[in-house]
Amino acid sequence: MKPVKDSSAHIKDVDALVRGMYESGGFSAKNLAVGVDILEKMEKEDCRRFLSFPACIISTGTRGIIKELVKETLFDAVITTCGTLDHDLARLWKDYYHGDFALDDRDLHRKGINRLGNILIPNECYGEVLEKKLQPMIERIYEDKKELSGYELIWKIGEMLEKEKKKDESITYWCYKNRIPMIVPGIFDGAFGSQLWLFWQQHRDFKLNLFLDEQKMADEVFDTKNKAGALMIGGGISKHHTIWWNQFRGGLDYAVYITTATQYDGSLSGARLQEAISWGKIKEDANQVTIDADATIALPVMAAALFERLRK
Repeated sequence: MKPVKDSSAHIKDVDALVRGMYESGGFSAKNLAVGVDILEKMEKEDCRRFLSFPACIISTGTRGIIKELVKETLFDAVITTCGTLDHDLARLWKDYYHGDFALDDRDLHRKGINRLGNILIPNECYGEVLEKKLQPMIERIYEDKKELSGYELIWKIGEMLEKEKKKDESITYWCYKNRIPMIVPGIFDGAFGSQLWLFWQQHRDFKLNLFLDEQKMADEVFDTKNKAGALMIGGGISKHHTIWWNQFRGGLDYAVYITTATQYDGSLSGARLQEAISWGKIKEDANQVTIDADATIALPVMAAALFERLRK
């Protein structure tokens, strides 16, 4: 029996805050602290590390946290959605803006402003700028190579960002720089995918071979004879692709899942990691935790504490 201890408002660093959350014994706070412990173990062991997340958080400042995780090579593979490319690239060239959940969406539509939660994205900062910038990039890639995988295409886009003033802020750039494959199973489900389709209208011999992306996932899973771990933020296709492929190696050894969804509708987003054990996607004895929290709150705290520990 471990006694519950009170948290302190007088803390010196983020890691001390997180350790206090563990000692508090309290609900999601303790689970957040357990999540940091698991991520620390993943970094210290010989472990193949997967990072999955949805696009929505890339429209916010949390993009900077994901970028740091990739820049510092804390993960070996990224699995995400097409919108991640949309927001990550669009924000290189245009700003997104603060909004409010209660704004009048009819009024926003008439003004050409898209609302993503409490983030505002004018049309010129999204689809319009992506078409202007991406079409010449895709043309250059096409001239060099007519058929390639999705992750190779993303690396080539990242390489073309070398001269961009804000390249260091880009997840796409750092995936290219560190040769971390970004796997986007639903790569046509967003503005980036629409630009690929648009280019294909005049270049029917341009081919995106997604079988090669699946082979890359297989390589990431099977090339490791040691352990495998994942930090999964939100559900959907990115989470499922991560746990689906890892079932073929007997399941993940480490797993941290951050979600705001409920499990009682049967959705994958709401499914706790325990459920994945029944499918063999996570090992029975895995070191795992589900954290019920908004990732824009939890992830910056967790990442800051983890970096403090690794620096020590």
